Amino acid sequence: MKKHVFRRLAPYLRPYAGTLLLGCLAAVLQVAFTLAAPVLVGKGVDCVLGPGRVDFNALIPLLVQLAAVILLAAAFQWAMNVCTRRASALAAQDLRQKAFDRLNEVPLSTIDSTPHGDLVSRLVNDADAVSEGLLQGLTQLLPGAATIVGVLGIMLRLNWGIALLVALVTPLSIFFAKFVAGRTHALFQRQAAAQGRLSGYVSEMVNGQSLIKAFGYEAPCMERFEAIDQELRHASLWAVFYSAVANPGTRLVNNFVYAAVGVFGALAAISGRLTVGTLSAFLTYANQYTKPFNEVTGVLTQLQTAMASAWRLFQVIDLEPEPPDPAGALAPAACQGRVEALHVDFSYRPETPLIRDLCLEVQPGRRVAIVGPTGCGKTTFINLLMRFYDVTGGEIRVDGVPIRRLSRASLRGMYGMVLQETWLKSATVRENIAYGKPGAPLEEVVAAAKAAHAHGFIQRLPQGYDTVLAAGGSNLSAGQKQLLCIARILLCRPQMLILDEATSNIDTRTEMLVQAAFERLMQGRTSFVVAHRLSTIQTADTILVMDAGRIVEQGTHSELLARGGFYAKLYNSQFAAQ
Repeated sequence: MKKHVFRRLAPYLRPYAGTLLLGCLAAVLQVAFTLAAPVLVGKGVDCVLGPGRVDFNALIPLLVQLAAVILLAAAFQWAMNVCTRRASALAAQDLRQKAFDRLNEVPLSTIDSTPHGDLVSRLVNDADAVSEGLLQGLTQLLPGAATIVGVLGIMLRLNWGIALLVALVTPLSIFFAKFVAGRTHALFQRQAAAQGRLSGYVSEMVNGQSLIKAFGYEAPCMERFEAIDQELRHASLWAVFYSAVANPGTRLVNNFVYAAVGVFGALAAISGRLTVGTLSAFLTYANQYTKPFNEVTGVLTQLQTAMASAWRLFQVIDLEPEPPDPAGALAPAACQGRVEALHVDFSYRPETPLIRDLCLEVQPGRRVAIVGPTGCGKTTFINLLMRFYDVTGGEIRVDGVPIRRLSRASLRGMYGMVLQETWLKSATVRENIAYGKPGAPLEEVVAAAKAAHAHGFIQRLPQGYDTVLAAGGSNLSAGQKQLLCIARILLCRPQMLILDEATSNIDTRTEMLVQAAFERLMQGRTSFVVAHRLSTIQTADTILVMDAGRIVEQGTHSELLARGGFYAKLYNSQFAAQ
């Protein structure tokens, strides 16, 4: 798994190979100047000839060289950090962008079946973890590898016997670190998954706070949160425990290396095979040689977290995108508005059929109302018209052309849709109204707002049409948000309309005014109106009555009432209490 993830991360670093190469060069130069310092210090120690006897003529130039070496090492370390941070941040940005692009390519069914909070956690928290892990890995591994090679070469030159002892003992720390890494990877995967579930649950509970308080659901809500939090704590505790063992373990092995160098070096110095200054340099090199192993185990936690987070991002990237438009897909500039549904079948799950053998023909410019009990398939049918979902059987046509032969962009551009659930982005009021027609002149935006009867409350906002709305329009009432969504459609003036309970959150007086605006807009346009309040669709040219995924009745309001069938029962049930 880790090798697979690392191989997939490599292409995201490849575009920044030049920056990484500069970072490697800076790391090598930093290590070279760092390793030169102990030699100069050792020579400086040898300038002390005895009590009160110091060769200052030789010592002062050594001190100047030492100062220059330290400054150059610091400068190249800074350059290395800049290069590696830039490369890791850009690679993580590309990974995040790729995941976000894929989210815009997947079918709506994929988004509907995935907790939104978990998706947010992957694109934000997991991408940050990958960036930090790459940064720590690069800043430790580049100079670490150069230090190991450089120090080993210098120690072999100074005393090959002691250098060989160091090289033989050091692999123990490598094996120990590898053993710990194998145990922690699965734990960090569990930790990242638990973090995603917790983010999804918190997002869900924050959005539903009014209902939670209304139904007194605080205690079960906290119990569920505590259960997920405990799962996250357990995974994090053992992941951090194993990763925390790695650093002390390698330090213990490396301290044995340092002690062995000290003992054997002291014996060599006593026998005259080493000078005191050379022994001092050897001890410094022994410490520098073991330091990279300590640092690598120190960043082991972040490296494992980065691999687990990258795997979660690759899960998003690997989602199946929406099938592409067929070769030569049609994109007509205009449409007459004739819609046909020929023996349409659809189900969200194969074992649970929803729409069965639905047949329908709507002539251009006709107004079609769709009514029926909850769960009968009204909104699903609308989703099929827009190809948010594809039919599992049968065919839908627009102007005689199967919608599978139309590009999705052209098909969806034919419709203007207002849903019961409103959506506004964090932008100005003007930008939200002009979402479907970017760059629309202010005069057109104002005219659309007036037609939707939203102009009055917009003028009362602090900056009018330039007022920036909070995410989701949380600083507006439900009715005000819906009026802005209606103004958005009135501005676009699409060729066909879909209104799914478009006035459900509006007061009665405003609803009457907006209905009048819709009446003007629907003139000459094929319109589909989903309604629960049957009094609002009495003027429809055709009313489709759906039940259990089928059209059970079809006709005008007066015709359906005269039949005394399913529609008549639905209509009269609204007044049963009276």
